[in-house]
Amino acid sequence: MEPTAHTRRTALPGVGTRYDLETEAGRHLSVVVHHDGRRILAFHDPEDDDNCRDAAPLEPHEAAALVPLLTPDPVAHLQHREIDLVTEHIPVTKRSPYAGRTLGDTQARTRTGASIVAVLRRTAAVPSPTPDFRFAIGDSLVVVGTREGVDAVAELITGG
Repeated sequence: MEPTAHTRRTALPGVGTRYDLETEAGRHLSVVVHHDGRRILAFHDPEDDDNCRDAAPLEPHEAAALVPLLTPDPVAHLQHREIDLVTEHIPVTKRSPYAGRTLGDTQARTRTGASIVAVLRRTAAVPSPTPDFRFAIGDSLVVVGTREGVDAVAELITGG
């Protein structure tokens, strides 16, 4: 299983939002997204989070140019193969046996082969939820897998 990266989000009133990522190598990166669209990519001292070692301000078009360079193309190495993946949103209702329980409790990936890749909750999205993420009534699970796997997650979550 490939390691996943987790980011922290911090609101910066009057400025925008700061997103932090610690790399596997122990480097601390942050991106400050200003309300006007500017971004600042910064490197921090791992011993002192408030000590910014270096920063690169990026205009919106510069940040957009970096996206394809930083985002792996999951399909590029599979172009010679035919894949049959589907994505669906599955609601967590009051009838669900997993309302109020954690993602780990479902063992969804092990049991079905499909992955819960995000949870949509009211106006926020939780990408790559961890096993200790607790589902709530009204959540919408974003599930990716084969048709059979996604159907099996739907049956598991809805209690059907």
